[in-house]
Amino acid sequence: MTISETHDGSRRRRVALLGAAGAVLIAPLAGGRTVPVLLLVVIVAGSLAMIGYGMYCHRPAHRLPWYLMAASGPLFATGAAIRALGPHSSLHPVDDLATLAASLCLGLAAVGWLRPHRLRDTRDLWLDSALIGLSALLASWTFLISPILRHSTGFVDTALAASFPVINALLATVLAHSLATVVRSQTWLRLLQAALIAVLIGGFLESLTAAGTIALDPEFALVPQQWAYLLAGLAAVQPTMGTARDVEDVGPHRSRQRAGMIAVALVAAALVSVVGAELWVVDRVVICSMLTVLLAGVLVRSERAIARSTRSERRAQYQADHDLLTGLFNRAALLRAPHRYREQWAGKPLCLLFIDLDGFKMVNDSYGHAVGDELIANAASRIRRTTASADLTARYGGDEFVVLAPRTRAEAAVLAEHILGAFIRPFELSCGEIPITASIGVACLTTCPTDTTIYDLIRTADAAMYHAKEYRLGLSFHDELRKPTSRRRISASPRITRVAQ
Repeated sequence: MTISETHDGSRRRRVALLGAAGAVLIAPLAGGRTVPVLLLVVIVAGSLAMIGYGMYCHRPAHRLPWYLMAASGPLFATGAAIRALGPHSSLHPVDDLATLAASLCLGLAAVGWLRPHRLRDTRDLWLDSALIGLSALLASWTFLISPILRHSTGFVDTALAASFPVINALLATVLAHSLATVVRSQTWLRLLQAALIAVLIGGFLESLTAAGTIALDPEFALVPQQWAYLLAGLAAVQPTMGTARDVEDVGPHRSRQRAGMIAVALVAAALVSVVGAELWVVDRVVICSMLTVLLAGVLVRSERAIARSTRSERRAQYQADHDLLTGLFNRAALLRAPHRYREQWAGKPLCLLFIDLDGFKMVNDSYGHAVGDELIANAASRIRRTTASADLTARYGGDEFVVLAPRTRAEAAVLAEHILGAFIRPFELSCGEIPITASIGVACLTTCPTDTTIYDLIRTADAAMYHAKEYRLGLSFHDELRKPTSRRRISASPRITRVAQ
């Protein structure tokens, strides 16, 4: 097919769409019920053809919703055709039953279109949707169902007329849920959502007519339904309909928009008490019950929102203070430690151990960064198991670690020797056994440092560590750097200078 033929086909589809839209708007002005019903039949037939063509071309993974959508068209057209014969037709109430079945098919189809969205932690999303649906049901009872019950003309007719607002409330719930789960631009799904909105508008107008609130000619009531099936047919032939086969991970989002809708629902519910001055006792009981459930749901939602916000703050704080690779504190948390633990460390001596892995660069260059990260994570685990819960263990950067502990100089020496002893056993990594040793520099203060002296403590401990590394001492104190006899490595921790191959 050439480019010109493609443009011609697209132009013909636009002309056909404009013609159908114009016919939908002009048909009610023609007078009588025959023309709007015939136009509805034509639109339904065209929608069925487009649905069949779209399913053949795009082959969606979930076909049942489209079958239900296709089944609702003839059912609704049948109900409209019987209703056009007059209110005293012998086929009544088959028209209402057909329309009710069409509405149920549409609701099930809408639920089926949500299946390609695989949701994570859907409790909040379903709770918001249920609250929106409950508010819609509350408004339906107050303004539609109760007036319909008052104008009762028979049990069957009244039951059928009252069931439509209930179904529309359920459709509104599904529509709200669908609007909250669309994560990208999907034209076909947007068109289907517009079709559901048209169905809801048509059902609302018919319920108002049945309740005696307005007097609407049947041919005008068919306009929203005609638009609904026209939009559904266009959705079926949309090229983006092929993306319906892709299963998407969708997390709870648009919580603020849903909260706004719930706020509007609460305002509408508050107005019910004003309108309800002329309601029956049964109406008051039903409305009060639904209001109680609605308010309880809002309280549950608020509590869950607070808990989710608290978890998010804790997670953000943890990520800000901890190194993602090792789970140890990071440099920023280390520098804030003197201020954070000022009360616990007040009046106590403080020692800082600066630890560096010997031969890490050789391992990183020989086996790659993945093995290097694995080695750092394992080394951090050994250091963490050696230190006490009162000690602050941090990854300073690269293969450098820091232990800030409220210990005396003698206690810091014992801790350093334990850490060196933890490196005697080779590391079992994915590339095999790797022997790695460490060099430790220690600097001590007699009192808890301020924000200024913590930098000096780190610098002096770092200098002691380089002294221990240069002279292969394993452990060195800063106050011994100028002395001729420095502390020797413990005999249980032999120096290994070569990476085992």
